[in-house]
Amino acid sequence: MPRMLDVSEDVRAEIGDAEADRLLVGDNAPGSYDCTSCRTPGDSEQERTSTVLFVGDETAVLAFAHATCIPSQVVQVAEEQLQGAVRSITGGEGPHIDGAASGADRPQDAPTEQAVLGITSGLVLIDDELHPALVVEPTGAIARPGTDGSRGDEFLQLLLEQGFHPVHRTDQVPAVLHGWSILLAMGQLHAVLQPGAGGGAPVAWWQAHAPLQVTEGWRTAANKSQTVLVFAAPAGSIGQQPREDLLRDALDRAAAKGLLVAAAMPLAGT
Repeated sequence: MPRMLDVSEDVRAEIGDAEADRLLVGDNAPGSYDCTSCRTPGDSEQERTSTVLFVGDETAVLAFAHATCIPSQVVQVAEEQLQGAVRSITGGEGPHIDGAASGADRPQDAPTEQAVLGITSGLVLIDDELHPALVVEPTGAIARPGTDGSRGDEFLQLLLEQGFHPVHRTDQVPAVLHGWSILLAMGQLHAVLQPGAGGGAPVAWWQAHAPLQVTEGWRTAANKSQTVLVFAAPAGSIGQQPREDLLRDALDRAAAKGLLVAAAMPLAGT
């Protein structure tokens, strides 16, 4: 039976016309599936379904999601990240952390001797509404790519150049940063994506070594708004906070000192 599949031109170009056509007529497409974005059941015979292709250095994996959750697209990730996504899709367990979830990995633009980025997830209350948020803080100073670091920590300046906005008060939703997005698969955080060079497919700005578990409340809020607020501060500004109220207090302090930038990013990819 034909499936209600969306196969984007980018996905078709990667898998070929013959495979795309087989998917559309139902030969190689699942009837029922678990949406790799919101983790709830889907049925490609009854509702529009997106085909999303992970592409790594040596591996490509096709996944399925509600079209209302994410569009059909190609997501380029590192091979190690793709293997983590495969484990997630096939039921492998990622790390489980009580309270706010956190993880660290190296920003793609940073030299190998530079600090890594830590990411903490939490809910931020703005205008009586809970918003899913990620807080990014390096473990040390971040130098501009191609420099020796003698100019000091340029983390915030680099983000401002990418389109992040200064935050002086945390009671307002930051502006959307177009082209950036949050990669969530099977309810787990995989990467923060930035636009590819020359308008190409998105690439990972930050990616987890293994899928990062987020709380059920965070997933619910993210699925409702389809947007995640991303706050960033220099090393030592936020710290590891065990509770969301303490995390909010730390954000307020960083904002008051002029050490906080932010952007809103849509959920995308899988």
